[in-house]
Amino acid sequence: MIPTLTPTLQTIFLSFSSCFTAPGLANFSCLVTGVILCQGRHTITRVIQAAGDLAGDKHHSTFYDFLGEGRWVVDELGRVLLTLLLPFLGSEIVAPVDDTLFKRGGPHFWGAGMHHDASRSTYGRHTSADGKAAFAFGHNWVVLAVWVSCPWDPGRGLAVPILFRLYRGKKRCPVSEYRKRTDLAADMIEVLASWLPGNRILHVVADREYASKTVIVRLPAGTRFSGSLGMDAALYAKPGRYRGNGRPRIKGKRLPSPAKLAKSKAKSARWKSLTLSLYGKRVELLVKTQVCLWNKIAKAGLFRVFVTRDPKGNYEDRAYLCTDPSISAEEFLAAFAKRWTVEVAFRNAKQSMGIGDPQNGWWRGKKPAKKRAGPNAKGKRGKRAAERTLPLFFLAYGITLLWYLRHGKPQQDVALAMAEAPWYRHKRQPSFADMLAALRQQLWAPRLFRGGRSEDTRSETPPMLPRWLLAS
Repeated sequence: MIPTLTPTLQTIFLSFSSCFTAPGLANFSCLVTGVILCQGRHTITRVIQAAGDLAGDKHHSTFYDFLGEGRWVVDELGRVLLTLLLPFLGSEIVAPVDDTLFKRGGPHFWGAGMHHDASRSTYGRHTSADGKAAFAFGHNWVVLAVWVSCPWDPGRGLAVPILFRLYRGKKRCPVSEYRKRTDLAADMIEVLASWLPGNRILHVVADREYASKTVIVRLPAGTRFSGSLGMDAALYAKPGRYRGNGRPRIKGKRLPSPAKLAKSKAKSARWKSLTLSLYGKRVELLVKTQVCLWNKIAKAGLFRVFVTRDPKGNYEDRAYLCTDPSISAEEFLAAFAKRWTVEVAFRNAKQSMGIGDPQNGWWRGKKPAKKRAGPNAKGKRGKRAAERTLPLFFLAYGITLLWYLRHGKPQQDVALAMAEAPWYRHKRQPSFADMLAALRQQLWAPRLFRGGRSEDTRSETPPMLPRWLLAS
């Protein structure tokens, strides 16, 4: 037993025993605890310092070796985390997939390169008349998460990342190793589907980049996919009965594109008004729908296409597709709206847990005689560290959410947050920052009250302790 770990968190760590040796589990528990407790910049050395006596008398190189040389598999950690989350998942598991950029500052990081920086780009935004695409140097990760409903409010949920793949640009990657982001997403979807019990349905939701032939054709049997669609997509009806003349047709007559469907005034293409609870508020939408084949992957079968319009005119018309033609507009929109929660997870992990701060995964060799533009990684040095560090931080994020789902006290934490910041008059739900503060309070309590009781010590710990630590 680890004396300075709260029993509730230690129970979660012990669930990962099958993934590590005994020393490896201790290193894993130490690093994850350090990530949770660390204030400020989350470099590996600061994480080790934050873990305190959990690190014992181990040299700091032990933890770097654990990340770079240890014999453990990242996907297995995701499988265990998914198993722990299953009690909070419904019969249909919504799985958002997306990619995110983590900026790096030096040329010697393995796998780093120039990538599109969506946060700084204005290209494609209807608010910008002169859109520009921005790029930044760093690591680009494709992440697959699962949407978990909050017990205190079933209508609200959180995305918990469980599978991760590092994308390497085509120019900086050997031809034999290059994989598109959509290939990486399809790989993770297949892995996740293989983990789920037979009574669960997987529903993958993604933006337009992943609504592609690469992903949809490789979907495991029984898996739904919902994604964005271009307004100019070529849509076709189902082909008629084969009459034995020539090769059978794979598509029928041409149907209106989403843009033309939105403009159509035919009685069969009237707008349907819906009032739904999306993104935490009541939303009014106009919807048109049709069942059709998508020309890009007509062999994949029938899709249901949706075109939405904001009756207030604040947003442009948008089109979507779902591989299940029997799905209703209400069911589809409720599921697709959950895609945004993975963006929230990226924001929370970056801002509250410093997930982009670690600097390991690079080499300290001699500088080349002649400077070269672009990345200058030394072979595969730092490869395993680069491929493991960010997933470990994301798993610390997921473990924090899991702990709060099991042991959190939402009403108490909301009341504490409002007492500290009374100007948040409409706050009714705990934020991730509140959840993290609650877990930090639990972890600090045994250190402040050594020899005290082992049960919940939150009532004995000063409620403002996490804020005092942050201020220091």
